[in-house]
Amino acid sequence: GHRLGLGHGRGLRLGLEHRLGRGLRLRRGHGHRFCHGTNIDSAPGTNTPLCYHLPMPGDGSSLFDQDDPQLGLFDERPSAPAADEQRAHLSHLRRRLPDKLRLGTSSWTFPGWAGLVYHRRYGSQRAFVRESLREYAEHPLMRTVGIDRGYYAPVPESDLASYARQVPRDFRGAIKVWQQISMPVFPRHPRYGDLAGQANPDFLDVERFADDVFRPVQTAFGARMGPWILEMAPSPVPIDPTWFCQKLGAFLRKAPDDFPFAVEIRDRRLLTASYVRTLQEHGGSHVFNFWSRMPSLRDQLKVPGLLNGEVAVSRLLLPPGTDYAELRDAFSPFDRIVSPQPEMRNDVVELIRRALDRDMDTYVLVNNKAEGSSPLSVLAIAERVAG
Repeated sequence: GHRLGLGHGRGLRLGLEHRLGRGLRLRRGHGHRFCHGTNIDSAPGTNTPLCYHLPMPGDGSSLFDQDDPQLGLFDERPSAPAADEQRAHLSHLRRRLPDKLRLGTSSWTFPGWAGLVYHRRYGSQRAFVRESLREYAEHPLMRTVGIDRGYYAPVPESDLASYARQVPRDFRGAIKVWQQISMPVFPRHPRYGDLAGQANPDFLDVERFADDVFRPVQTAFGARMGPWILEMAPSPVPIDPTWFCQKLGAFLRKAPDDFPFAVEIRDRRLLTASYVRTLQEHGGSHVFNFWSRMPSLRDQLKVPGLLNGEVAVSRLLLPPGTDYAELRDAFSPFDRIVSPQPEMRNDVVELIRRALDRDMDTYVLVNNKAEGSSPLSVLAIAERVAG
């Protein structure tokens, strides 16, 4: 079999292997068929490897133009027979999954997903970014997506309307709340100038949220909206947990409740009994995140009352002790599993089981940095859930 190195220098590769374990071995079959090694990725109780079809260089199936190797999904064309076989398998798998379970990825505009999610060709990079959500939503397993750009600035109403036109009626987007509202303290970063390290006066400001974030979404994307992702990035200064819960409770009590709120904390010191009570009292949900500096999913599941609210949400982001930028560089172009996380998969499947037992709408959003390729992580989780 072929051993896949990370291709970014021996030092980086060895450092990541030390923290993440050895990379996944793939077996190359005929044509362009790849199979995950059975030691980790087989369906439970079987020796059957999970297989996926990918375009292979030189076989005429590449989606990339020679003059633009970074993004060459140009001019729509029919799917290849391999893609049709892949879709049939995925459609069969989808029919074995519970209706209340929504699997998806954090964002969707990754050219490296050619052959995994994307089979059409687009006229330009701009066209791909503008139009590819339609093809993403046609993937049988993708019934939700994280609209992460909302964290950096409110998504324009025109873009939200375009997203709504591209997805089917039963598709749901999970939009991040603008960081100007979700960030208690401005990070110590040059982009914030004199505000760096200072308290944010707009933190959990209900009126600012309603005017700048909620109303455009309600108007242009409301029929396709799932939960808000209220991400609380780590603060450069300690946050008092009692003050945090008071602010969060006031926000959840007064904010428009058309769509559920899922709160993602990234400071384990905020994971307190008061935090759990605040969510319970105001109908909020906790985001069970697989993130470098948070307790494991398994440990979060042990917190009494934390699986609560209208929806269950899990975001699979970064393995323990790793760095986002380092993994982004090492795992790009996100077309293969580089570092399988079997405990993460076991834990999220257990979370799904418990949430569905409570008849909760359940969202699992996977980032490329969790294992190397979020569509392949989604596939592996779906196979586990389907049994």
